[in-house]
Amino acid sequence: MCSASTLAICCPERARLEDEYIAARDRMRNLLHLRQVSKLEQRRLADDVAMAIAHLKEHQAAHGCER
Repeated sequence: MCSASTLAICCPERARLEDEYIAARDRMRNLLHLRQVSKLEQRRLADDVAMAIAHLKEHQAAHGCER
């Protein structure tokens, strides 16, 4: 398990998964603020965010690298 100060260096996969989550979250926020989004599109965006969270949690459970 890595210390908090060396986590990004120690676990690049966690950093990649965090970036994936942030990108999905920001994409959903931005689209919802910019225009009307259909229910189907909202569901797809929410699913993308949920999957990114699930991947991050799976990685944390498998490798024990939490913040």
